[in-house]
Amino acid sequence: MRIYKDIITGDEMFSDSYKMKLVDEVIYEVYGKTVVRKVGDVNIDGFNPSAEEADEGTDEAVESGVDIVLNHRLCETFAFGDKKGYTAYLKDYMKKLVAKLEEKAPDQIETFKTNMNKVMKELLGRFKDLQFFTGKFTRLLSFKST
Repeated sequence: MRIYKDIITGDEMFSDSYKMKLVDEVIYEVYGKTVVRKVGDVNIDGFNPSAEEADEGTDEAVESGVDIVLNHRLCETFAFGDKKGYTAYLKDYMKKLVAKLEEKAPDQIETFKTNMNKVMKELLGRFKDLQFFTGKFTRLLSFKST
């Protein structure tokens, strides 16, 4: 199984066990399912839990949510109160990504900038419909929109 990590924070974000699509060579759309399960269970398509762990009918706590979020312990963030704040965050994050590209793949910088601007406009158009998640260890500290 391939694990996809945030190149800036190193946080585990998702794995290749989910249906995904690379959009404009800059961002992945990953498709999850809403699930209900016992707290702590990790259910990944293609993985069969041991038959020895049969349910004994005890009252156990359950959790529900999107499988990607639960399985990779992503944390919902409410750091972006409006489009202006989200835009400022994306611009700052893009600068960090461009710095990484300068180190590892300078020939991809112009394509990244062009395509990411297109993707940003599309995301901002759907801003009110989006939820935002960070990796388990990411903290959005002292972020201010300008």
